[in-house]
Amino acid sequence: MLVISTLAFAITLLGLSRTSEAAIAASKRESDHWGKNQDRVSEVPQQKLEQRLEPLLLSKQCNIPPDSRFDSRGCCYVPVSSKEPWCFFPTNYSSYKITNLTATQTGYTAHLIRSAPSFMPDDIMNVQLDVIFETKGRLHFTVSRDFFFKGSSRHSDINQTYVFITLENPQDHHKSKEKGTLFVNCWWKCPFSPNRLNTTVAPLFYPSANLYGSHPFYLALEKGGLAHGVFLLNSNAMDVLLQPSPALTWRTTGGVLDFYVFLGPDPSSVVRQYMDVIGYPFMPPYWALGFHLCRWGYTSTAITREVVKNMTAALFPLDVQWNDLDYMDAKRDFTFNKDGFRDMYVMIVDPGISSTSPTGSYRPYEEGLKRGVFIINATGQPLIGKVWPGPTAFPDFTNPETHLWWYDMVKDFHDKVAFDGMWIDMNEPSNFVDGSLEDCPNNKLENPPYVPGMLGGTLKAKTICASSRQYLSSHYNLHSLYGLTEAIATHDALVKVRGKRPFVISRSTFASHGRYAGHWTGDVISIWEHLYYSIPAMLLFNLYGVPLVGTDICGFLNSTTEELCVRWTQLGAFYPFMRNHNDRGSKSQEPYAFSPEAQKAMKKAIYLRYSLLPYLYTLFHKSHSTGETVARPLYFEFPQDTYTWTIDRQFMWGAGLLITPVLEEGIRKMPGYFPLGTWYDILTVSVGSVIHSKGQWILLPAPLDTINVHIRGGHILPLQEPALTTTKSRLNGMTLIVALTLEGVARGDLFWDDGEGLLTFEKGDYTEIFFLARNGALVNEIVRLSGHIDGLLLIQVLALGVPSPPQRVIANDIPILDFSYRTDTKVSKFLALQKVSA
Repeated sequence: MLVISTLAFAITLLGLSRTSEAAIAASKRESDHWGKNQDRVSEVPQQKLEQRLEPLLLSKQCNIPPDSRFDSRGCCYVPVSSKEPWCFFPTNYSSYKITNLTATQTGYTAHLIRSAPSFMPDDIMNVQLDVIFETKGRLHFTVSRDFFFKGSSRHSDINQTYVFITLENPQDHHKSKEKGTLFVNCWWKCPFSPNRLNTTVAPLFYPSANLYGSHPFYLALEKGGLAHGVFLLNSNAMDVLLQPSPALTWRTTGGVLDFYVFLGPDPSSVVRQYMDVIGYPFMPPYWALGFHLCRWGYTSTAITREVVKNMTAALFPLDVQWNDLDYMDAKRDFTFNKDGFRDMYVMIVDPGISSTSPTGSYRPYEEGLKRGVFIINATGQPLIGKVWPGPTAFPDFTNPETHLWWYDMVKDFHDKVAFDGMWIDMNEPSNFVDGSLEDCPNNKLENPPYVPGMLGGTLKAKTICASSRQYLSSHYNLHSLYGLTEAIATHDALVKVRGKRPFVISRSTFASHGRYAGHWTGDVISIWEHLYYSIPAMLLFNLYGVPLVGTDICGFLNSTTEELCVRWTQLGAFYPFMRNHNDRGSKSQEPYAFSPEAQKAMKKAIYLRYSLLPYLYTLFHKSHSTGETVARPLYFEFPQDTYTWTIDRQFMWGAGLLITPVLEEGIRKMPGYFPLGTWYDILTVSVGSVIHSKGQWILLPAPLDTINVHIRGGHILPLQEPALTTTKSRLNGMTLIVALTLEGVARGDLFWDDGEGLLTFEKGDYTEIFFLARNGALVNEIVRLSGHIDGLLLIQVLALGVPSPPQRVIANDIPILDFSYRTDTKVSKFLALQKVSA
């Protein structure tokens, strides 16, 4: 799976209720080998806690004397043939004891006292545990010292029926009366220090690496399709280790251990409970769901206009044209090259502000210097790194004054170039030098006793100094929040400047990012492997509450091939955010740059997306209003079907659409898994191609011009005649596809507003319609009505799986004569041509 999270913290909670037969066998081998001393060695391998990230450590690496199985830190070294940890903590490892357990109005509080020092320096011997029952589905607990900042508690629902806690030294049992065991044997093995916090947590975690963002959240599926999740609200640098116990180890370099446990009971509920904590996603403008086109290499307005002209001439839909760094003057933010560019669309903005422009020539830096908005170094001067324009200063977006300055800069530039959205890049923040041009101080923040396994080996590698100062704290504590704080400032500035719904796409993200902006997954390579990786990346970000996400279609780095670009465009038509973007050194990959056959295939996929935009827009409304995912794994809809648990080459849009893309070169038949139910091929609805699945794999035809998309029986999808832009398509007639179950039932809905107004849902300025097909009738319930739907035509209804021909069709007590039925396909078609008005 592709890894998007830069996880930076250290804690370990142990113990799913699952058992590994291989682990048990390995444990027996260990016990037999070590005989009398087995009391010091873990007898239950699923409770082994590895002390480092490497899977197999040598005795020397574990720092164990040659004549001993135990080192001075109390670790065990047991070489086994399997891939289990060889260097690990024993079950009786000295840790914290729980004292002074006290019930509170909302939960419990206790003190944890360490009986002996750990192998880490600067142990904190006394810490406090606070447990809060916040809602029926959410448990919140923190472990901290008095000098750590602790945020205010949320309102708690203390009438709990689902969880009880029994604290025993040294074990902490959390059990659910209604849902089965959630945590068993959460062994507190936590060496606390100001620089390192270490605990032990169970279940599965998604792969992670030192990349663009941090989302310390996991969702785990359990026996029977139950699910739970855990979120660690911590922004410090961290490692995450998934262990075979099963256990999950978080190692963080600081901060409070602020945990939220989400009890589900199903995956969708877990994500919704997570959204309740971090906030629901923003509602994108309708045009943001159209096709976007960009390239680093459109060096003038004339070239950009030619691209748009060619797209229109080839009849490719195009809603948004982007420009990369080419539009800037000397690659400086809030400038444009007057020789090549006279207008703009969506622009890229990096956080680094040029610091070496001649006096009086570059207002963003000079004004920022006066207003004190830049991150400062140990001497109190702006920290100077190096990015695209050369020496650069970095805005401190935790400073309220920086938000005002950023708004002023955005407004000034918008007055010159009326752009519609902003693309914020390089905002980890990225730096072409380590730390700064003057290097960084030699202190504990730059050289902590524990550094997570990251590229470069130091906290300053390709970013700014950890010891640099920001308004709220040191960059050591705030690094992972940089992209989020810039996204908030940019979101707010666009709202004020344009007075419309903002559109922001960011590279770096943190928990709650989806409230303000979308995300693209960075500089992928034009290879088949990265085509596949883009699916788990997209699904992960929907779990993280960032549904507006996509990958650069056809790849950014290196030159694509025609077949790869066709298949990527087909998959990209089902990214929530669809953009084709490539590097200046690569071959052109605009859709019109390929053969007529390839263009036909790409056009087919893009037009299919545009026809589905009313359904997609409704999914985004549900995400914004109730915390649902837009793109989701199959197991979200079928958690009890274990075959769906590991499927990451297929995915769903909402509950009603299953997408099965081709992800390998030369493939013309594609296996796809179809969970229990009825599935209709959306490309052949007129002939009623249908699959009645018992939960099985089916080999699907997949010629080059086809991506397999199936409507799930029981769902009603609103579609619209496509056009070259969403502005035009929104005026076209609508179709309802009614995909019946074998019992003859289907449901669906439609959300509709002006597509760009601020807070239309919150103000009640929208239309929402629920559809229900049952007992041979299709009825709709208008939940809310607004003038935005006035003039919209329902031109036809396609009913799939109709068991017998209808005798008559009546709409609003008016007979409809223009209808048909095919006995062979069981498809009814009604041409209503009925105007819906407010």
